[in-house]
Amino acid sequence: MDEQAAAQLDEPTEKILLPPTDPNAEVTEIPGYKLVYVNGACPRNYRVYKADSMIGVIFQHITHWSNGVDFLRDAEPIDAAVGLDEFLNVARVSATATERPPTEEELLDKEFDALTSDEWERLKKYVPQAKHLVAA
Repeated sequence: MDEQAAAQLDEPTEKILLPPTDPNAEVTEIPGYKLVYVNGACPRNYRVYKADSMIGVIFQHITHWSNGVDFLRDAEPIDAAVGLDEFLNVARVSATATERPPTEEELLDKEFDALTSDEWERLKKYVPQAKHLVAA
């Protein structure tokens, strides 16, 4: 294999999943979001960025937009992006609401470096209940 063929294998001719900052990326700006075209004809697939973070994917059909999470047919891309964003926010809130904080005993099993300042405060106030103590 010659050097030119080896160089072509190392550097693909088509970049996949370009970031919104790449000059070759097809970026559509809508209020609060950036849509980056990925591929497809119908539907066209777009990655949705909020600030600098990708939050998901939306799809442009011939007659509507969709995000795949709320199964609505939106007239505008902003509606599909906002629906996706709201779904993720609700999912994040419900996930954190169902998680119970660790008990003090569980906190004692964690490494010191892994404890947050709130967990340290909880441990400072914690008085262990002496159970099954045996005098030596």
